[in-house]
Amino acid sequence: MTAALSFTHRFQPGSATGAAPLLLLHGTGGDENDLLPLGATLSPGAALLAPRGQVLEHGMPRFFRRLAEGVFDEDDVRRRALELGEFIGEARRHYGIAAPVAVGYSNGANIAAALLLLQPQALAGAVLFRAMVPLNQPPAVKLARTPVLILSGLTDPIVPAANAAKLCNQLIDAGADVTHTTLPTGHQLSQPDIALARDWIAGLPQAMAA
Repeated sequence: MTAALSFTHRFQPGSATGAAPLLLLHGTGGDENDLLPLGATLSPGAALLAPRGQVLEHGMPRFFRRLAEGVFDEDDVRRRALELGEFIGEARRHYGIAAPVAVGYSNGANIAAALLLLQPQALAGAVLFRAMVPLNQPPAVKLARTPVLILSGLTDPIVPAANAAKLCNQLIDAGADVTHTTLPTGHQLSQPDIALARDWIAGLPQAMAA
């Protein structure tokens, strides 16, 4: 089911009482279909909202521009995070869902982190797979113990360990309740990633789905 909202997207209604809706944010070159199977695995029966990034890099969808590998256009990050936050509001009104928990991979995790730092009210929480710092000097925000799970790869050639640690500290400083785990893997997702994220989501308060 796709409505004419500001982002091309897919929406799957939820069937499980008490399951928080998931906002599925793909990596570079993905689209609105990529993470639907992952979302269904992480939280069976949850409502799934999956937008497509509106920036193209050599024909590949992304959620914001980058200047080089690991070097982000921070002005564009801010603008695109605002647009994504507006879309979330549209989708919540249209589909009648609560504030979602973001599940982002790579570029999708980075825009989710930017949303947390720029529009903390847009998300009820976030699972960030292979996330990097989206903003070197984020504004002062209050995340009020918003739950965040960061899953990093020990041998990830794209995300340096110090960068992932800096993001973790930024979110903690803003008041988020952060769990950061580094797994013995690279940039791609692994079965331990999925198992940890599934268990973490299952432990979220059911009130988040209200």
